[in-house]
Amino acid sequence: MTQYNSVDEFRQEIIEKHETLSKRLKQVSRYILDHPNDIAIETLAVVAERCGGQASTIVRFAKAFGFDSASQMQRLFRDELLSNAGNLDYNERIRRSNAKKPLDYNDPFHLLEEFTESNKQSLENLKANINQADLQKAIKIITKANTIYIIGFRRSFPVATYLAYALQKTNKRCILIDSVGGLTKGQTVGITSQDLMIAISYHSYTQETLDIVTEAAEHTSNIIAITDSPVSPIATLAKVSFEVNEAEVRQFRSLSASLCLAQVLVIGHAYQSQKENSSSK
Repeated sequence: MTQYNSVDEFRQEIIEKHETLSKRLKQVSRYILDHPNDIAIETLAVVAERCGGQASTIVRFAKAFGFDSASQMQRLFRDELLSNAGNLDYNERIRRSNAKKPLDYNDPFHLLEEFTESNKQSLENLKANINQADLQKAIKIITKANTIYIIGFRRSFPVATYLAYALQKTNKRCILIDSVGGLTKGQTVGITSQDLMIAISYHSYTQETLDIVTEAAEHTSNIIAITDSPVSPIATLAKVSFEVNEAEVRQFRSLSASLCLAQVLVIGHAYQSQKENSSSK
């Protein structure tokens, strides 16, 4: 039996082996990475329903990682949760908050309360989970890049648009890949090893974004991903990947945390650029 000293150790093993798993086991691995406290406190039936699989699949997943049973895997998560007593992850807090009372469609202020509370929790989660070293590394890559190519479609498009707008305000040369007229590939044809691509994509991931990032990776290793999972297909191609889990209220997802991170990257670059310009004089 494989012994893991912590959930973090087990999580790293999942990330490393994710691409070798079957389609069903990948579903389980993604759910475990995104909702660790569910594994600790929910029954196998509930976890299976939420991750779109079967209890037997979770058992197979646990055994594939060296556990004797699914309950033994759950115990690892439960022990970790108990050692941080009362520290529910933000997804669980949002779920419980949303379940407190049914939405009153005649009271829009009630809806405002739900969205503001959920967004506050996702912002707190962002602050807790973003690695300082990754932030500094990303800002340096942005500052050194000759040209920044930015891609994000559908729900990700507002974040991509903001980044392009704000970075141009810092006099950084940016190309927003917007696919107007079907010219997506033409917009990236000039990318070189001195350039940077910032890609934004969330589950379920836009195939067009993945195709462009995969092609860009052949020309530059400078890729920054803003996504929602360490096993996201764009995260595996990125030099720096930021995992952002947005608030979800009544099946509507926000972009508050992603836009907050985008602002930090832009302002961080502006200060870094100013500092470098001052020291060179």
